[in-house]
Amino acid sequence: MHSILGCNHPTFALPWRTLLPSLVALHLLHLGSAQLRVVAPSRVVTAIVGQDVVLRCHLSPCKDAWSWDIRWIQHRSSGLVHHYQNGVDLEQMAEYKGRTELLRNGLSDGNLDLRITAVKSSDSGLYSCAVQDGDNYAEAVVDLEVSDPFSQIVHPWKVALAVVITLLVGSFAVIVFLYRKQAAQSRELSESFQPLPPPKSL
Repeated sequence: MHSILGCNHPTFALPWRTLLPSLVALHLLHLGSAQLRVVAPSRVVTAIVGQDVVLRCHLSPCKDAWSWDIRWIQHRSSGLVHHYQNGVDLEQMAEYKGRTELLRNGLSDGNLDLRITAVKSSDSGLYSCAVQDGDNYAEAVVDLEVSDPFSQIVHPWKVALAVVITLLVGSFAVIVFLYRKQAAQSRELSESFQPLPPPKSL
């Protein structure tokens, strides 16, 4: 009997030895899910009017986000720039319709990148990338700065002013040229018609 119990003892102890690492791993996994974060590698993204731009965010630790609820939100209006859930694109703000795309080829790796095409000056501002899967929720903020290099010189009133000044300067130059030409012609005429001196008397 003693030998049977002795032989069986390891068999009873084995599940506890294998269970302990499993419990530790499960606990660490739980902590990891509680500390889920969304990371923005570039907090500030710059673009020029008319360009396409990608706002980048990813999950940390990396998880497959294909079935998650992903929202890109514009801070200024609190409106939805893009809303994705479980493989489907949902409603969004009218001004972004047809101009945004969640890059799905990176979702399985935890990437939440959003492309905005043909950016406008009005697109400038802060954007939140918010994700949720059950009790897991996290978000990050990206600042999009859109510049218009021609905005300072293409104002209609500036164009009109430049045209008026050009016309005035051109008209003044023409008037001066005609005046000088007429004065020169007058001098030539007056010189050609000068009376001959009287003949000398003998």
